[in-house]
Amino acid sequence: MKIALLGYGRMGKEIEKIALQRGHEIIIKTSGKEVYDITKADIAIDFSIPTSAFNNISNCINNQIPVISGTTGWLDKYDAITELCNDKKGAFIYASNFSLGVNVFFELNKQLAKMMNALSEYDIAIEEIHHTKKLDAPSGTAITLAEGIIDHSTKNEWELDKTTSDNNIPITAIRTPDVPGTHTVTYQSAVDTINIKHTAHNRHGFALGAVVAAEWLVNKTGVYTMRDVLNLG
Repeated sequence: MKIALLGYGRMGKEIEKIALQRGHEIIIKTSGKEVYDITKADIAIDFSIPTSAFNNISNCINNQIPVISGTTGWLDKYDAITELCNDKKGAFIYASNFSLGVNVFFELNKQLAKMMNALSEYDIAIEEIHHTKKLDAPSGTAITLAEGIIDHSTKNEWELDKTTSDNNIPITAIRTPDVPGTHTVTYQSAVDTINIKHTAHNRHGFALGAVVAAEWLVNKTGVYTMRDVLNLG
């Protein structure tokens, strides 16, 4: 595949290494200011910044280039992108986290939420820890975890740095140097605590998942998720 990397920061560089190892070619590398012709690519991988992601993705879809995005912080425009993709018969995948292990973790989180839903004595909380250069808080992964719980419980919303109430899921976001990403979901009662946790040891898993998703998306049309890529439905 001829790949366009839209966003050439640490994740973009890690994706480049894995893509080359898997026999692909990087033909565009942009950090947002460069002029490029997206039509030369077979697929685009967007790990840019929230203010650039919507335009990057729209440009790909308008030019019939399949695109996957791992950029968070722009999802207020997600519905507009899905509508554009369907109108143009494009191909698009967004994931808050492309790690193969994290996407299995998302499914475990949903199953646990279903089992715990009837146990009102347990309080739910989410904690996420990332490196200090991460721009958004809470992480997209933490939000996806919270949404998975909300879909399978009586909780109505998540809140950042708030205490637990009957209706919300508090998310604590911690920023510390050199942590790729750690997410913990906790159910706590007066008598015991249940935790599920995912710890990323490096960025390799995120980058590998992004390349696997790109390989899967080529020659498809529609809006997909990592559940489709990994056949977790």
